[in-house]
Amino acid sequence: MIRLKTIKEITERLTHVKEPESWMEVLEQDSRTGVQNALSRWKRQYEKRKAIEHNHMLKEAFDRSYAPFEGALIAGVDEAGRGPLAGPVVTAAVILPRETPELIGLDDSKAISKAERERLAEQIKSVAIAYSAHIQSAHMIDDMNIYAATRDSMEQAVEGLTVNPDFVIVDAMKLAVNCPTESVIKGDALSLAVAAASIIAKTTRDAIMDDLHNDFPMYNFKKNAGYGTGEHVLALQKHGPCEHHRTTFEPVKSMLDGGRKNR
Repeated sequence: MIRLKTIKEITERLTHVKEPESWMEVLEQDSRTGVQNALSRWKRQYEKRKAIEHNHMLKEAFDRSYAPFEGALIAGVDEAGRGPLAGPVVTAAVILPRETPELIGLDDSKAISKAERERLAEQIKSVAIAYSAHIQSAHMIDDMNIYAATRDSMEQAVEGLTVNPDFVIVDAMKLAVNCPTESVIKGDALSLAVAAASIIAKTTRDAIMDDLHNDFPMYNFKKNAGYGTGEHVLALQKHGPCEHHRTTFEPVKSMLDGGRKNR
């Protein structure tokens, strides 16, 4: 009888249960506080897992809704690093299979911890039909402007896919590629393929900024990823910009202009 089991035994058994089972109905009548706490924890975890699974199915369905025909290959495209003062903008394109249970929990890269992003990046690479990342340098960003440089990088990421997509979903950008495309606001929150691209772009860029940190530790790129934090701006004022800073972004532009005027 479940009632005769210890709280520890019941708690242990619940850790192995994925779906509600008939024996758990008996626990509802158990007067022990420890049993009710264990059951409440299980219910919360179960509801959270079901919500994540439902969200995953919605993202898959969103991508399929753009398929021009049954079995069409849908690519998602996203970027990382449009706003920082230093470093490249990195874009990625990903084509996923129709169903990807391995990627349950995949979301916008900004909503996931660094460790989870890195784990998911490896999962994405292992299950993707094709993926591609493109790195657009700070020099190209200054030459082209950030919008044009990001768009160009996204187009090159699509062209870099080893399999041609039949449709491309892009996070808030219009592209000129060799198939139909759709620009979707907050695409990384709606589309599984775009969310996958955001993870690949973000983890690729983070690795680049970690490497730049080793060469230019005074800016602490490992912590700020090139964004204009107070600490980063103070380092710029003290050391000036390096070759990886974007000279058309403020306050880097004003610092350089001021330096030229003082010569």
